[in-house]
Amino acid sequence: MNLSNTQLFRGLEAAEITNLLNCLNATEHSYKKGEVILSEGSITENIGIVLSGMVMISCNDIWGNSSVLGNVAPGSVFGEVYACIPGQPMLVTVSAAEDTSALFINVGRVLTTCSKSCIFHTKLVQNLLTVCAHKSLQLSQRIQHTSSKSIRGRLMSYFSECAKQFGGNSFLIPYNRQQLADYLNVDRSTMCNELSKMQKDGLIEYNKNQFLLKD
Repeated sequence: MNLSNTQLFRGLEAAEITNLLNCLNATEHSYKKGEVILSEGSITENIGIVLSGMVMISCNDIWGNSSVLGNVAPGSVFGEVYACIPGQPMLVTVSAAEDTSALFINVGRVLTTCSKSCIFHTKLVQNLLTVCAHKSLQLSQRIQHTSSKSIRGRLMSYFSECAKQFGGNSFLIPYNRQQLADYLNVDRSTMCNELSKMQKDGLIEYNKNQFLLKD
């Protein structure tokens, strides 16, 4: 992973990032698929950066029902909101959707200028603010996708956004069927039936996670 291509270190040179990682006491950890990285109710002071694999963000109600809030791909961060609020318990669970490695840095060291007065800290803080704003936008998009009363409306809203991001009508989604149902807050079997109907109606074509929006 070239950290200069990540959200948090964008705009910094390799040598600058090396100096920053030393100041931030960064540590790297690996996780197996399904392993919990940060559990609901825990407190974290660290910002995580996905180096490889995929991280899933989910929440559970008191009856054990799970809802997928989003995924974190390589180069993106997680836990930054909770790390920036001292003592705030996690309201979500962060787990490895596949074998994953992540880099962790202490948010206090990010927000406080070190004794060496590294000139790169300002850029790092600016990037962190951008990351937080981007996460807020993602949550707004999920609210938009789940605003429709119909499952078809929710699917089409999500697929439309995917097509825009991929720059074409063909795209790959990061979720399996259960995760997609959780993300859209619908029943999995009902959603799968609706997907079949949408394909028969000529609205979409799909094979596993590859989708095509028909004109």
